[in-house]
This record gives sequence, structure tokens and C-alpha cells, in this order.
Amino acid sequence: MNFLDRCIAAVSPGAGLRRLAARSGIQAFEAAEVTRTHKAKRQTRSADNSLQRDAESLRGQARKLDEDHDLVTGIFDRLEERVVGGAGIAVEPLPLDHAGNIHLEFAAQIKDLWAEWSLRPETSGELTRAQMERLVCRTWLRDGEALAQQLFGKVANFKHLHKVPFTLELLEPDYLPWSYNDESKGICQGITRDAWRRVVGYNLLKRHPGSALGFSMSVDTKFVPADRMLHIAYRKRIGQNRGQPLLHAVLTRLADIKDYEESERVAARISAALAMFIKKGSTDDYVVAPTTAGKDGQATGARSIPIAPGMVFDGLLPGEDVGMIESNRPSQFVESFRNGQLRAVAAGTRIGYSTATRSYTGTYSAQRQELVESQLGYDLLQHEFIDYWSRKVYRAFIEMALVSGVLVPPGDVNMDSVYGAVYQGPVMPWINPVHEATAWDALVQGGFADEAEVIRARGRNPQELKRSRQAEIESNRAKGLVFSSDAYHKFYGKVTVNADLSSEKEKA
Repeated sequence: MNFLDRCIAAVSPGAGLRRLAARSGIQAFEAAEVTRTHKAKRQTRSADNSLQRDAESLRGQARKLDEDHDLVTGIFDRLEERVVGGAGIAVEPLPLDHAGNIHLEFAAQIKDLWAEWSLRPETSGELTRAQMERLVCRTWLRDGEALAQQLFGKVANFKHLHKVPFTLELLEPDYLPWSYNDESKGICQGITRDAWRRVVGYNLLKRHPGSALGFSMSVDTKFVPADRMLHIAYRKRIGQNRGQPLLHAVLTRLADIKDYEESERVAARISAALAMFIKKGSTDDYVVAPTTAGKDGQATGARSIPIAPGMVFDGLLPGEDVGMIESNRPSQFVESFRNGQLRAVAAGTRIGYSTATRSYTGTYSAQRQELVESQLGYDLLQHEFIDYWSRKVYRAFIEMALVSGVLVPPGDVNMDSVYGAVYQGPVMPWINPVHEATAWDALVQGGFADEAEVIRARGRNPQELKRSRQAEIESNRAKGLVFSSDAYHKFYGKVTVNADLSSEKEKA
């Protein structure tokens, strides 16, 4: 209070209070004020407390929409395609020798073992690595998180299905109970953490709570150390313990769209089933038709009018008139309203509007801009999946291959680089291949990009492509075939049949 405020408060306390309240209102943020039109809802709880009550409901709603709503199923299908892809996250081993060069022989050895392990990487042996990654990705985005227990070496009553004794046991997030909290033991929502919030282990239910044998009045859990678990979670706040569904902000809108479309379909079916009606006039003019009246004068049957193309009906009774029922379903505003709602859904799910609706209208520039912007969202999810899942799986695989003796590195390999690899998921498709190929060619020639970068941008492995190209060119030369892709003849003359590359270079 300043001097004037104190003087006014001494003479008139009420006026002084109103003066202070007015000054506080002027200085406050308008958005913080609760008014008739602005509710100013606030979230003051911690991330864990916020999800403690609502997470299971959000997860259940997302699963149900994925089961029943074609739009939601399509969204998750497309996210699978763009984040993981049909072939899964490609891993290109890059071990180095002591000179800092890529050790191609050891890299090939790793790749062979990785390919063999990728055929049956999980305990049931039913899924390939690509199928497993797509399923984990869908569970992560739909349920908010996914789990896997890592099985190393000899495990009781279990046999590994590949040379490297390393297998994953996939688990739904239901196995990690939200209700298991014990502050004295550092357990929050089933996860045990130390004083620095570092994960110590996971307390997993022994049975799925949704199965016939899973229900129990007590929490029957087992403790699994953190170094034997993979936990991929979709987090939105600092310090968040568990994940939340990708659809958490649009669940209500999606449910409303589903109900609205169902109501419109039912209205359209009812409207299509009604054909015409007969106006009887006033009640005084109504007389029961003789053909349908019984002995007591009551109607004995329904009156029907057969309809055929080009027919002329002359069977109306005095005072009757035929009226047609106007069919105004489906409403002409259905598509525009639905599209507006789907734009909001796309904004809250990191997916492009055209991708969500499978509607690719608009100009070329607009479609390209949307593809470029939506690709940024896919790339973000892709890198999170690689960080949370793919890199950890690959490094655990390499570690177990070395420990078990299945993978024996040559003496000239730098052991600090054996875990090195490039991880790559689906890349953005080329909208205009001619222009983009020309741009890449200019970048490579100018020294601003290398061949490997271009090959990876096309979703290929550089070493595999070069081996394939080498075999193809050697086969063509042996048969006397020269194509524009083989630039050697431009500099060293015509290629002869069965000519050896090294001998031609010496002659030139």
C-alpha cells in the first residue's frame, strides 16, 4: 500500500479495499481470471497424480476405439507404416578398426547373426522382428507404453530359438499395476525408483489382470531388475513415471464423431425406407374402405399400393391425396462438419489430415507442404522409438553375442566401436522423383552429401546396394552388356566380352 492507500483505508476501510481490488484486477493476467465465458481450468497436480486416476480409463477408451472405429484403426495403421514400416527399423552395423575405417568383414558377421535372430526374436517364436516392432509401436502409441522382459543366457524351462541366447518376452502395460504404490519402498505405479528417480526395477503382475485367471484381491507381483526390462513410454511432462495414450487429447472428439456418423447412417436408413403417405382429409371424410372392412366395420388388413416404373394409380378414395416423404438424409453438412473435426484430430495426433482421412485433394504445393510437415512428426516418433526400443535391443543383442562367444571379433577391431550402428526407419517418399534425384546428384557432386546419405534417403542399406550393383555390373560385362548406369565405358572405351576390370584399367 502506498501513502494514499493508507490514508483512504484509515478514513474508509471499504473504499480502501475496493481500491486495492481494482488495482489487483488491472495488474492480473486476463487469462487467469475466471469469468462467465472463461472457465480458466487449471492443472496443478503432478504428472504421476494426474495419471493415477485417469490413465486406465484413457487406455481402455483408446483400445475400444481401435477395435470399433475405422478412423482410429486407420490412424494407428498409418503410424505403424510411417514410424516402423513393413521391414522394421533397419540396423546397419558400423564397427571400426584401429585406423578408424569401417571393418566390413566384422560388420557382415554381425549382420548375418542379426538377420538370423530377427526371424524369431520373441519368446513365442510367432513374430519376426518387423512384426514385433510394429506391434510394440502400436501398443506404445495406443496404450501409452509397452513392456518387454529380456531373457539372457540359460533360462529355466525355456529354449532360445537362435544362436545368440537372447530373447524378448513382450508384455502389455496391464502387467505393470497402476495401483501398486509404496512410498517407503520407492514404488510408484509399479515402478521402483531410487532417491534420484533412477529406475531400479519393475513390479510385474504374474497374470494379466484382464484374463480369466488374472483377477485377484491381492497384488501378486514379481520384481524384475531394470537392466532386464524394456519400457517404452509416451510421456508429456518432466518426471512422468508412466506413459499416456497418443489419443488422450482427442478421445472425446473421436467418440463424438463415431456417434454422430452412426446417427446419420441410421437416419439415412430410416429415410430411405419411407416412400409415401396418404392424406385422408378431415376426420368427417374418412370412411373405411369396403375391401378392408370386416363385418363389424373395422379394418381387417393393411392397405398397400404396388409401385412400378411408369405406373398410374387410380385407387384413391374421396378426400385422399398421396404425399411423398422428403429424404433429407444424409445431411449435406455431414462431410464438411466431419472434415473440420478430423482436422482437429490430426492436429492432436502427429498425423497429417490427408493421411487420416485418405483424402488427397488440393494443389500439389499444399500436398507437399502437408507431407513435409507431417513427416517431422513421424520422424520425432521414429527417433523416440529407436531411442527407447531399437537401440537398446540391438546393444543387448551385441553384448550377449559377445559374452556367449557366438560373435568373435577379429584382432584389428576397435572394441569401443562394436556397438556402433546406423538406425533407419521409413523415409519420406519422393513426391517429384526427377527433381529430388537431380537435387541429390548436385549435392553429391558439390561435396555437400555422400552416396551413403542418398542411399539411406531411399530406404536402402549402402553396403547391400553396393554389393548388389557390383554383382550386377560384373554380370553385365561378362555378357557384353553395357548400360548407361555403368560409366566405365565412357572413360576407358568399349567393354569387351569377359573383360576383367583390373586388366582394362591397366591397358587404359
